[in-house]
Amino acid sequence: GILSPGGIAMTGPEFRKLSPNDIDDILPRLQVMARSSPTDKFILVSRLRENGEVVSVTGDGTNDAPALKAADVGLSMGLSGTEIAKAASDIVILDDNFTSIVTAVKWGRC
Repeated sequence: GILSPGGIAMTGPEFRKLSPNDIDDILPRLQVMARSSPTDKFILVSRLRENGEVVSVTGDGTNDAPALKAADVGLSMGLSGTEIAKAASDIVILDDNFTSIVTAVKWGRC
């Protein structure tokens, strides 16, 4: 699974109750955030970047645009993504296939 021993899973409403310091404390162990709002995603990306992490975000909706733009690399879906999400992203995954992300990263390293 995606949650390993010692990892933290939480919902967006739980995340929203945390102070910035509390967020910073859990970031190294946060592995899953479910039912998150666009604001939750943006805050998560911002806090990670402020803590020196390199962040990539995938999204397909207009509401994903702030997090896509705030990330070091934003990846949007070419088939199902909105034009706003595509414009906010750095890479458009033309076939909406997450395995294509690996290919895109490999090409980017050539």
